[in-house]
Amino acid sequence: MYEHETNSRSLVKAITWRIIASITTFILAFVITGHLALSAGIGIGDVIAKFILYFLHERAWDRVSWGKVVNRA
Repeated sequence: MYEHETNSRSLVKAITWRIIASITTFILAFVITGHLALSAGIGIGDVIAKFILYFLHERAWDRVSWGKVVNRA
């Protein structure tokens, strides 16, 4: 028996991480290109692609029991 995360927990983690990571991508794109519209487009594409990939990554890792500890209190 091992603990696992619910889909909603994985979803909230994915959303909060994407906010942080996408702001970083937008800032870097703006610093490199100097174009606000281009940077926003890169940021939006980043949000969509990486959000989906991160969520799938989290769900896949939830199926792996290695490294999980169950507290039986």
